[in-house]
Amino acid sequence: MSRFIVPIGFALALVIAITIYMQLPRIGPVGEQMFKGGPLVAGLILLLILQTSFIIERIWSLRKAQGRGSMPAFLNGVRKSLHNGDVDTAVQLCAKQRGSAANVIRAGLERYQQLRAEGASKEKVVSETQAAIQEANGLEVPLLERNLIALSTIASIATMVGLLGTVVGMIRSFAALGHTGAVDASKLAIGISEALINTAGGLLVAIAGIVAYNVFVTRVDNFNYMMDEASYEAVQLLSASTADRK
Repeated sequence: MSRFIVPIGFALALVIAITIYMQLPRIGPVGEQMFKGGPLVAGLILLLILQTSFIIERIWSLRKAQGRGSMPAFLNGVRKSLHNGDVDTAVQLCAKQRGSAANVIRAGLERYQQLRAEGASKEKVVSETQAAIQEANGLEVPLLERNLIALSTIASIATMVGLLGTVVGMIRSFAALGHTGAVDASKLAIGISEALINTAGGLLVAIAGIVAYNVFVTRVDNFNYMMDEASYEAVQLLSASTADRK
């Protein structure tokens, strides 16, 4: 069922884009001017709808990845628990926080507890705890980076669609100039208007997409750095705790 979500969503966005394009003349002078941009305006509206959907999805996903409560307070709580050798409390804090960083740290802590219960050696405890953390991190990172390529692709396509509309509009303008006799001013104006509307629309969608992409990439990079730092510190504290018990 999940494989049909994307095609259905695209088809729904296409229907909405065409409907909005057909209703543009009812908005007023601005809508009429946009409608004169031609069918490619509907394509730009489609790209804008898809882009907005991806931006909303990324905002929701990254906010969910932050988990519940303050992230610094959570990390400090885990750090104090591990420093005191209270792994159970650290696991409970991770279970309550439910963020990506909490999931990564919890995977390592649970593996550590399992190995300690089995009486494994210090080297095995440390190595397999690190492996569990790396495996959990490898599962969380793709979720953080999902749909970022789509945003970048939409920005590139919007630029190309706007350029295509510009070329089509200029072709119409030169066609109006190419007739013998008096120049058809109305056709000339329509061609120039189509070119400029598509150029402006393509640039607006592309700029919004590039800004959103860079903002999300920066947030993901910062979040990955924070997860790596927290995981490394957790491993070091667990390693020290294992050495003390030995």
